[in-house]
Amino acid sequence: MKIDTFRHAAAADVADVARLVNLAYRPPAGAAGWTHESDLVAGERIDAARVAAMLDQQQSALLLGFADGRLVACVHVEKEGDSSYIGMLAVDPALQTAGAGKCMLARAEEFARSAFGAVSTRMVVVSAREELLAFYLRRGYRKTGDVSAFPLAAGVGVPLRDGLTIEVLEKSMGG
Repeated sequence: MKIDTFRHAAAADVADVARLVNLAYRPPAGAAGWTHESDLVAGERIDAARVAAMLDQQQSALLLGFADGRLVACVHVEKEGDSSYIGMLAVDPALQTAGAGKCMLARAEEFARSAFGAVSTRMVVVSAREELLAFYLRRGYRKTGDVSAFPLAAGVGVPLRDGLTIEVLEKSMGG
């Protein structure tokens, strides 16, 4: 099953987006999918109130991907000067090896370019997620060297190991 429809999120999508993101990032023990971080971080990745707040942000978009009418992927894109921040890329675990993540990332990058005039994009990844870092590096992102402690105050979960860090990746959008 591949993504066949894209659109911007609306208020009616809030609960479904929160459910998808939490399933992709923090599924129950033994769940399928290679991108989750359940062994590194506990708790919800996001709740419906925070998704709703994203919809109200200026210079920001929450893009959704559907397959056969079912929400299977999402990504948040936010303008930051002449760059854009891409975050919360989430794909239904059943589609995580079917190209849906690549498709949503490409959609986010194109949106950043066309809607926000971004000359580059950046994102933050948990440093211990080596397979995810490799995924982004294969797509042209580079490590910036900007590494910091896991953001406890951000409300995105609680680290299950000491010293967990996040790092910034960046990609030039070319000319």
